[in-house]
Amino acid sequence: MASTTRRRSSAADRRSALEKRILSAIDELLRDGVTYTELSVEQIAHAAGISRSTFYLYFRDKVDLLLRLGGSLKTESHAIATSWWPCAPGGGLDGLARTYELILRHYREHAGLLSAINEVAAYDPVVREAWTADQGRFADHVVTVLKEEQQAGRTPLDIDPELTARVIVQGGGQVIAQQVADSDGGDDSAVARELANGYWYGVYRRAPRAAAD
Repeated sequence: MASTTRRRSSAADRRSALEKRILSAIDELLRDGVTYTELSVEQIAHAAGISRSTFYLYFRDKVDLLLRLGGSLKTESHAIATSWWPCAPGGGLDGLARTYELILRHYREHAGLLSAINEVAAYDPVVREAWTADQGRFADHVVTVLKEEQQAGRTPLDIDPELTARVIVQGGGQVIAQQVADSDGGDDSAVARELANGYWYGVYRRAPRAAAD
């Protein structure tokens, strides 16, 4: 009897490979100046080297495709963000700056997709709510970090973890999106450092000379 687990894994691998092909196709199409709204399923399928019927075998429509690709984008960026912990190896201010730089690099690699998400989220509530929910995952992680740091006595107790996390995630997300959209990446390291400074000094309230403590 064939393994159902193996069949599911094979199907997941095919879907993952297809999503990567479509993502690459969309990035190239958007670089030509067309918006995601203007793209047709036919254009996306042709650029990815698949038929319309194959597209609809995996995705209901363009919005469903965008939600899937956006979910993968956020899952990967969430893994990068949650790899940093204040007192863990690679933590501290320098580690936080490196983490922000990795997130910037990740989004820059998928600048077309990020642009498409922001474009469609402006008028489609389903995409907007999904993107907001993904931001909530980042905020939840920051809340966990802040509460543990407060319990350990390293973060002032008068900081509101939920509000602070929202400011860090939403504010940082806007800066990252604008940086990816408006720059060539030459100053990504500097922007990442300033994002880290805002988080670190705003939360820990340490003088610059104590950043490595």
